[in-house]
Amino acid sequence: MLSDEKTRRKGFELLVREYSEQLYWQIRRIVLVHEDADDVLQNSLIKAWNGLDNFHGDSKIITWLSRIAINESLDFMRRQKNAPMLSTDDVDTGIANQLMADDYFDGDQTEAQLQEAIAKLPDVQRTVFTLRYYDEMKYSDISRITGTSEGALKASYHIAVKKISEFFRQHD
Repeated sequence: MLSDEKTRRKGFELLVREYSEQLYWQIRRIVLVHEDADDVLQNSLIKAWNGLDNFHGDSKIITWLSRIAINESLDFMRRQKNAPMLSTDDVDTGIANQLMADDYFDGDQTEAQLQEAIAKLPDVQRTVFTLRYYDEMKYSDISRITGTSEGALKASYHIAVKKISEFFRQHD
């Protein structure tokens, strides 16, 4: 049994090494702040470790890990919006300025504005847009991660693109 536990740990360490950066960026594009992304990533990996026996190979391991990370990210965002000391306006405004001041942000003003536009999207649209635009995921993979039909995802992505375009028209 001790050998099995050692093998399990070693295998999980390999998964963490292989997929942590990709998961970090999926999370970061949703929660935006580096420190928050680190916390959500850590929580996601703990959840994955605890649920390892529930992975049966029905999907790719990265799809399973992404689903955990995306759900943790969305839960984090909901908690942030429901926190009594923060109003929704405080969470959503000035994101471009916050990002430009963030030592870990390496984009320009346009990228910061894009992140602000994305942050204003509803959770589902934000998730679909970031997975499709940044990670270039297929709708079929996003469907497995989110549990949403491909048709609904395509519609959400299209609406998200329209809203982001409108954001840039208003801030031009």
